[in-house]
Amino acid sequence: QVQLAESGGGLVQTGDSLTLSCRISGEISSVQFMAWIRQVPGKEREFVAGIALPFSATYYRDSVKGRFTISRDNAENTMYLQMNNLKPEDTAVYYCAADSRLGGSYYYTKRYDYWGQGTQVTVSS
Repeated sequence: QVQLAESGGGLVQTGDSLTLSCRISGEISSVQFMAWIRQVPGKEREFVAGIALPFSATYYRDSVKGRFTISRDNAENTMYLQMNNLKPEDTAVYYCAADSRLGGSYYYTKRYDYWGQGTQVTVSS
């Protein structure tokens, strides 16, 4: 089993920055890909950014490219999402997710095996 714990959400204004953290514990060696996925009430979860752990390849949805950066710290078993120039449409609950497989569509949110509890990000206009 893998446990994920997010932190770092909050209320910010348009144009502000925020960094989310996801601490990983448990059977870490089984995890091949990690992602940040967000959800707005009444809407489907959507892939935001992901990182393939064996080679650190990164992936982003178009709307956050150039503003968000995903990274990881192996020594701390932690993944980060640096979010700059935040917009009201970024408001959502952000989840950390992990998958034991590589390949296929990382945008398909139902593929992920493990999930954190989520952290709220609210961007005011």
